[in-house]
Amino acid sequence: MTALELSRRIKSGELSVRDALDALYTKIDACDERYRCYTTVSREEAYREADEVQRRLRAGELDDAPLAGVPVSVKDNICTKGILTSCSSKILSNFKPAYDATVVERMRKAGMVVAGKLNMDEFAMGSSTETSYMHLTKNPYNTDCVPGGSSGGSAAAISSGEAILTLGSDTGGSIRQPAALCGAVGMKPTYGSVSRYGLVAFASSLDQIGPLGKSVKDIAMLQSLICGHDRRDATSKNTEYPDYSAKLRNNLNGLKIGVPKEYFGEGIDSEVKDAVMKA
Repeated sequence: MTALELSRRIKSGELSVRDALDALYTKIDACDERYRCYTTVSREEAYREADEVQRRLRAGELDDAPLAGVPVSVKDNICTKGILTSCSSKILSNFKPAYDATVVERMRKAGMVVAGKLNMDEFAMGSSTETSYMHLTKNPYNTDCVPGGSSGGSAAAISSGEAILTLGSDTGGSIRQPAALCGAVGMKPTYGSVSRYGLVAFASSLDQIGPLGKSVKDIAMLQSLICGHDRRDATSKNTEYPDYSAKLRNNLNGLKIGVPKEYFGEGIDSEVKDAVMKA
């Protein structure tokens, strides 16, 4: 089920927010010992938040929130108030922030529920999630393979069914590469479009928080939710942002894809080049 479909069913009364969490945690309990996507599963906080979201739904406060009731899991370098934010490091193994990152604030305001924190390369320094102090995350398609990184937990949780939507962070490919390795949809937004307030920095001039999910429409909706100017981030762009989901098309007719020729020079595996060109 996509995030949009889940939210529609919750709003119709077919499911409750607690039902969504029950199903998600059942899946995590069944799978995470094998794939190790999570560093923290925040059940108590999530169910408490779910009850408040259900109240807001009954009061009609979230009628215009397309992702209301949907659980979201967050990379462990994005601050979550009262929930462990370790950056997958022993150094921060007892750090519970006193505030939410701006992206988490915006998701909560829109009725999304934080279900837990996701494994990563320690302080986002890596591209395989093998440098995590906590544990290794496995690729759900082949547990002998890495899920990519540093947002490996964020991508693997999508493809294993242990998350519906996730947030990662991307400095030089840390959302896009694990999304590719795990068969998820991931995007690094344009720098400055999403606030970095509450993101533990790796390289401030490059870091950007971004969405991962099962479908392009889901991450377009989440991107529309988390983007926008934030006075607490000096690099945040103060401009009007579109409804990204309204820009989606049913086909690619009439569009051209630009391919930088320098990416396909000496040293690239022919198998990789042929697959990209075929696509």
